[in-house]
Amino acid sequence: MKQKKRVFGTILMILLVIFLYAPIVYTVIFSFNDSKSLTKFAGFSTRWFTKMANDRTMINGIIYTIVIAVIATLVSTIVGTLTAIGLSKSHRILKSCVEQVNELPMMNPDIVTAIGLLMFFSALHIEKGFVTLLLAHIMFCIPYVILSIMPKLRSLDPNLAEAAMDLGASPIRALVQVIIPQVMPGIISGALIAFTMSFDDFVISYFATGNGVNNISIVVYTMRKRTNPSINALSTVVIGLITVGLIGYNIVSAIAAKRREREEARLREQAAE
Repeated sequence: MKQKKRVFGTILMILLVIFLYAPIVYTVIFSFNDSKSLTKFAGFSTRWFTKMANDRTMINGIIYTIVIAVIATLVSTIVGTLTAIGLSKSHRILKSCVEQVNELPMMNPDIVTAIGLLMFFSALHIEKGFVTLLLAHIMFCIPYVILSIMPKLRSLDPNLAEAAMDLGASPIRALVQVIIPQVMPGIISGALIAFTMSFDDFVISYFATGNGVNNISIVVYTMRKRTNPSINALSTVVIGLITVGLIGYNIVSAIAAKRREREEARLREQAAE
């Protein structure tokens, strides 16, 4: 019976992996197709990557997407981290109210948030473009950063900062050298989620942008009615960038973990002596 369950679980896992990754593999393969066909592979070619590189709309979409995602991630991570740390020291009622308000952007459907931002910018007579798109991304990224950091702060000793200041550290130094290193995993998780949400967003971006400022999702949406294999090439580039980023992050994390282990071992040896 256990053997049958194990075989069934293995088959289910294989089917799940195929279901998740087959579209990605299919997209990568047909981005190198020599013909326009999306079903028949006519031969290996990089013509669609060349066409994508010569398409100013696609290149601008990639540039705007990366720039907005990076800036939105940096700003939302800084604001979200400081807000979460401030909330951890606030009165329980205030903290509860702010946490509930913080959950609203995540619980709201994207279309509701998008229409709200559109009406807000229109009421203030703000011309939609790069600035409004960036502000919209920062707005919906901050709640995810706060939500990622709060559990780490709850697990900390509430007297940790006070102990550091009693030992002579200034409030800023206690924050930078004591509190932030302790919640760094939450900060990194929040930053990664913020970058992913910004990079992937379509609905809010579509309503918050203007003046020809389009990210990748909007560029792909505008090409949906005609067969354009350059979209496959664009998707392959994005997949490659994300894969390289994840591999780099894992390598850096592994090196940092080994360095911490060596430092801890050295400290233990010194304590034993």
